[in-house]
Amino acid sequence: MTPPSESGDAAAGTAVYTHGHHESVLRSHTWRTALNSAAYLLPHLEPHLEILDVGCGPGTITADLAALVPQGRVTGVDAAEEVLGEARAVSADRGLTNITFTVGDIQALDFPDASFDVVHAHQVLQHVGDPVGALREMRRVCRPGGIVAVRDADYAAMTWYPAAPGLDEWQELYQRVARAGGGEPDAGRRLRSWARQAGFTRMTATASAWCYASEEERSWWSGLWADRTVASAYARLALDGGHADRAALDRIAAAWRAWGRHEDAWFAVLNGELLCRA
Repeated sequence: MTPPSESGDAAAGTAVYTHGHHESVLRSHTWRTALNSAAYLLPHLEPHLEILDVGCGPGTITADLAALVPQGRVTGVDAAEEVLGEARAVSADRGLTNITFTVGDIQALDFPDASFDVVHAHQVLQHVGDPVGALREMRRVCRPGGIVAVRDADYAAMTWYPAAPGLDEWQELYQRVARAGGGEPDAGRRLRSWARQAGFTRMTATASAWCYASEEERSWWSGLWADRTVASAYARLALDGGHADRAALDRIAAAWRAWGRHEDAWFAVLNGELLCRA
């Protein structure tokens, strides 16, 4: 698959989802909430709105959004049926009745034009072969005057302390694997550019960060990445694509665990955010 160019122009198509749905991935994704992952959108929500959450994954953000629009409705869409079972369980556990989940493709959403007041995607465009086309499709299903909201991490901007050569190796390897699959791991910095190419003219660009610094946080973050490095779809893509051998993955996983045990360890994930008016 041809990776996106610097400008975001790429042959239409869906990139390989680098992470997959291994337990170590869901450990991270189920931690996400509307507050820690979509705070830039929350002031714009009203109780009656209809929301589409594209790439909803295990549905924790989706469920939070549904609770915030009790007179409205939220539809969660994901390309993987397997993860929607988790999302439906989250919704049922919270007793939410204004939420549904369905399989779908951000490049070809199965909804009529102007179906939703808000179209939201969190950590999705970095995994899409044609992010500009995906934004056009999100705009298509958004009502005039509605909001298209996207947020993505920027892997090159991730930073940590203390220095750890093994984490430098991880950062370079992850970017290489993601791009080989057609994605763009530094999507956060490109969101505004992609949206302009998609035809949006009214945009508000911001950024926010996740930070892991307490003993519990750094143990959790380092542990899930150590496990992801050796056991997830990302590990398989790294091996099958010839980007790393098993010894390199084991070395990187050990570096993650060693970093997480350091008393002064600190890690920040920069996320680009964009609110677009349809």
